Amino acid sequence: MAYQWLDGEHCDSHHYLLPALFEEVDLLGGSGRAFDLGCGNGSIARAMKARGWEVSGVDPSADGVKFARQKDPEIDLHVGSAYDDLQAKFGRFPLVYSLEVVEHVYAPRDYAKTLVNLMQDDGVAIVSTPYHGYWKNLVMSLTGKMDAHFTALWDHGHIKFWSVKTLTQLFEEVGLEVTRVHRVGRIPVLAKSMILVLRRKG
Repeated sequence: MAYQWLDGEHCDSHHYLLPALFEEVDLLGGSGRAFDLGCGNGSIARAMKARGWEVSGVDPSADGVKFARQKDPEIDLHVGSAYDDLQAKFGRFPLVYSLEVVEHVYAPRDYAKTLVNLMQDDGVAIVSTPYHGYWKNLVMSLTGKMDAHFTALWDHGHIKFWSVKTLTQLFEEVGLEVTRVHRVGRIPVLAKSMILVLRRKG
């Protein structure tokens, strides 16, 4: 089952994720081809298009892709997932981004392999996921927020909970290195999300 979308608008998390995404993509020259792995309702792809990027992408949610096409049928978004052979269908890209997706996947190593396969040799990947760290987890525990944070009752919610260390290890296994980490959404030690910028090793 896929995440359920109700419309084609930005989510609350996009208000703190997009400034960091745009900061990174502007370092790449501000335009080009990009792949949105887990494009959801297409709102990020539309924001990227507005900044001059030519975006392709997939999401397992048929509802999300439907809303995306209603908002902008010209963006190349399709129903699909990280478990598909996306490189064979779409090719390789100088930029691959995937915001708030990896926490939803059952097979993160398959996801990581697909991500790296979509990247050109000199390409960049930008991945975000909810941030977890010792102090944040301690504060949530002391304030009784753990049940809400771990989303046990949320259909199609988060099933993986990443730290910078574990997410870095996942991508190192497929030959990527972390070049920058952003912690966004609060002060860094209590950040809502983290954004990793990745390139191929060597």
